[in-house]
Amino acid sequence: MQLHILASGSTGNAIFLQLGGAKLLVDAGISARRVEKGLRAVGIDPAELDAILVTHEHSDHVSGLPVFTRKFGVPVFARRRTWDAFQPAHHVEAEYRRELGNGLEIGGVRVEPFAISHDAAEPVGYSFRCGDIKCVVATDMGCVSERVERDIAGADVLVFESNHDVAMLRNGPYPEYLKKRILSNRGHLSNLDTGRCLARMDKKSGMHVFLAHLSQHNNCPELALSTVSQVLERQGVRLEQDVYLHLAHPCDTVSFAL
Repeated sequence: MQLHILASGSTGNAIFLQLGGAKLLVDAGISARRVEKGLRAVGIDPAELDAILVTHEHSDHVSGLPVFTRKFGVPVFARRRTWDAFQPAHHVEAEYRRELGNGLEIGGVRVEPFAISHDAAEPVGYSFRCGDIKCVVATDMGCVSERVERDIAGADVLVFESNHDVAMLRNGPYPEYLKKRILSNRGHLSNLDTGRCLARMDKKSGMHVFLAHLSQHNNCPELALSTVSQVLERQGVRLEQDVYLHLAHPCDTVSFAL
């Protein structure tokens, strides 16, 4: 398994996953040129992608899709209501659009979308299974339901939101309506939320967690890492044994192989 997080944050998101015989991209919320450059830098020909999987229609997850699909002809899967909510600027030509059902098989990989809580039309996270390996991408969530906990349980690799520090957000420059949106159960997970969920969920020993979608205004990598680490340690979770924590980045590629 190869995982390359090309970008993760409020300015754009794109994650490449190679598992079994499948080469997949989750979201393309950065420029098509940057997606192509990022893929080629890790030895991936963009034309060899089997599919692009969309989590939801917000621009930081889909802005690069129109140009990228026209150039490389990669099919794009999204929920029906997600397609309906696309803005004109993010329009993907009909020949590349595919409707996402309850799951699909690509190159020996079982792809299973699951509903998440976010202020989008029909947002999803993704679980990928191939043999004994399970990888999950789950960001842009205001809360973690019991169903989501079951969907992410037992993952070998989990890309998981740790968006903001509550105090930084409350005392920061954002207008009040935006603060309320982020703090709502259809907004984004705080560092504390993330730590608490990781502590209580059913974990596979040695799970690798990438703290993702960090806010550039209401969080910082060191704070996210320390907060989540402290919550886990207080609950008896052994870092570097039970759970390995890593940081995703909004601008630099973060790579991992299993």
